[in-house]
Amino acid sequence: MKRFHKSDNSADLSSGAANSNGGATGSSAADLTAAGSADSAAVGSGLNGAGGAAAVNTPAWQESDESEAQRELEEAISGEDVVFDKNILIPPKKKHRERKHRLKKLFQRMTLKTYVWLSFMAFAISIVIILWLFQYFFLPNYYRSAKIKEVINQADSLIENYSSDDIGGYARDVAFNNNMYILITDEDGNDIVSENSMGNFSFFDNDKGNNFGKTMYKFRQMLDDEESSYITRIIQSDEFDRDEIFYCTKFESGGSAYYLYIEAPIDPIDSTVSIIRGQLIYITVILFELAFIITVLISSRISRPIEKLTETAKKFGEGDYEVEFKASGYREITELAVVLDDARNEVKKVTDLKKDLIANISHDLRTPLTMVKAYAEMIRDLSGDNPEKRQKHCQIIIDEADRLSNLVNSILELSKLESANEELKKTDYSIHEQIDDVLMRYTLLIEEQGYDIKFVPDEERYVNADYDKMAQVLYNFINNAINYSGDDKVIRIKQINKPQAVRIEVTDNGRGIAKDKLSEVFDRYYRGGKVKRETVGTGLGLSICQEILKKHEFAYGVMSEEGNGSTFWFEMKLADPKKSDAKNKDEIIEAEFI
Repeated sequence: MKRFHKSDNSADLSSGAANSNGGATGSSAADLTAAGSADSAAVGSGLNGAGGAAAVNTPAWQESDESEAQRELEEAISGEDVVFDKNILIPPKKKHRERKHRLKKLFQRMTLKTYVWLSFMAFAISIVIILWLFQYFFLPNYYRSAKIKEVINQADSLIENYSSDDIGGYARDVAFNNNMYILITDEDGNDIVSENSMGNFSFFDNDKGNNFGKTMYKFRQMLDDEESSYITRIIQSDEFDRDEIFYCTKFESGGSAYYLYIEAPIDPIDSTVSIIRGQLIYITVILFELAFIITVLISSRISRPIEKLTETAKKFGEGDYEVEFKASGYREITELAVVLDDARNEVKKVTDLKKDLIANISHDLRTPLTMVKAYAEMIRDLSGDNPEKRQKHCQIIIDEADRLSNLVNSILELSKLESANEELKKTDYSIHEQIDDVLMRYTLLIEEQGYDIKFVPDEERYVNADYDKMAQVLYNFINNAINYSGDDKVIRIKQINKPQAVRIEVTDNGRGIAKDKLSEVFDRYYRGGKVKRETVGTGLGLSICQEILKKHEFAYGVMSEEGNGSTFWFEMKLADPKKSDAKNKDEIIEAEFI
């Protein structure tokens, strides 16, 4: 089966009538336009004349006030257009900014519950508006499009089944089921198949019987003159006061050409639409009621845990560190509660440690200051004339001043490391030379106080690090071991070589550290109230070590057991100029506590 392809023409059959009506309308419009122009000219002349005759003398005081107001206005707005509002002239841009600012403040004062409720209600209103728009504006056009598509589909079905033995019966069923008029003719206009389920309401049937099929012939001519495979028209029937779809196409079967005409009424849907709109009113009312209830419940469920967290946060902000952030309802709020609870624990921990720090620093500052003052008074009152005593007392003052200086320097050093303002000066150097250099500082301590401090080396290795900073780490680790070494005063510094690093361990045989306190050893402000030291300190030494090792991206940690001493360790990367940039960007290894 072959179809001829011709274009669709959107011209109406009643174009002649439309053109004549349009011409009449155009003439009327021209007349009206001319009349309107004349009237406008007359009115304008009248106004001009009135304006010319109505010259009024303005008082001098009013003219001066107006001129001054005009000057002030021009200076204020710099030539911008203005609007008049309640006798106050305000630049439009300023009014827009003020309006935007008020709207912003309104949203800032809005609670989450209100915001969620308004959002859901806006969504429900949008759905209702879409439904009403569809009913009023889109439903008739949609119905027409659906009817046209139905006619086209039935036409395709008839063409496909034309070569069957019972095309007449098939056409009869299609016409009866869809209330259509169906006519298939040959090129000479002879009827091949004719089925009419519309009766006397069929325009095609009346045209064929009373007008010799002239309208059908016009359809055929329009189809032959164009390049579409079919044409469709929707024409209002004046006789039956309804719209009808007229369809015409040309197809080929068995080497012969045929024409298919279909007429189908577009049934009025006003009564159906009226019923649907009545139902839509009830649906709208029910939808608004449900939306109001549902949005209130949802907004309350969403905002309740946040309000609870807010109340807890207010108590926490007032200094109550015993509060617990608990909330449930959905995953995000649960995760937020966990994060806030962790933050609360950290703040509480830092606050407690700061209190300890203040107490310890107060003690460490008070003791040397008291001694400085006491020995200065002794020099003034007792030993001023005795050179030996004066020398001894002055030395004590110097030692205590040095102690104060070291305390302040430790605080400043930790502050600089934490602020990341200090850059590392990395070089390649021998680990053996560095440890020997550090141990030289303890020669006097070993000789006078009997400390057994020894280095247990492995094979020589070169490392890449900041020499002075790593020497400070070694010095602090050894000092820490001295403070905790116990009665035997044995301290060992051990080197353990690894494929990509050198591990340094500093071990003492002191009392050890409790397992639950290991994770606090490197914390800033941590000091010996919890792990008593024989030597007074601030608890900042290990915090400084931690910051230096973090900046180097070196692994570090502590191993300890109560009664068996402690081992502080860190691992330094080997110096290797051929190492790729990728390996230089290894992730930081967190501290390990064993």
